[in-house]
Amino acid sequence: MIECTFEDGNKNNLRHVVVDCLVLKEDKILLSKRSEKLLFEGGKWCLPGGFIEMDETIKDGARREVFEETGYEIKELKLLRIIDAYDRPNEDRQNVAFVYYGSAGERKGESDWETAEQKWFKFSDLPPKEKIAFDHYDSIQYYIKYKKEKFSLPYIK
Repeated sequence: MIECTFEDGNKNNLRHVVVDCLVLKEDKILLSKRSEKLLFEGGKWCLPGGFIEMDETIKDGARREVFEETGYEIKELKLLRIIDAYDRPNEDRQNVAFVYYGSAGERKGESDWETAEQKWFKFSDLPPKEKIAFDHYDSIQYYIKYKKEKFSLPYIK
């Protein structure tokens, strides 16, 4: 939660805005393993993503987070879903997530300190749900469903 003081002096806790990104290449998705000793849900696989910074659009934040955590540029970024549920599983801050998907572009960098490992997974060979951080498994399953059924996006949960 973010503690904010308003013009009238009242203080309130507000929610964070985050992005999660499905980075795709052919029939595979790139997952990152979170640094075990340094991060909440460490040691689990996740979608690249993180907090939106000041003076940054959500889409620009998605591009930046993917690059920082994977070294890849991302192309054709599209909004898949918005998760504003306050009771998201394994969350410690009640984040509001904007979940994007896009194609992996050129790899021009290395992953940052948050990432212990990266791996391309076939959708048919994903890690088990309990080994994927937060509710990222649900976002991946939602993308799989979208590819089969082609319904309207974004989905708001």
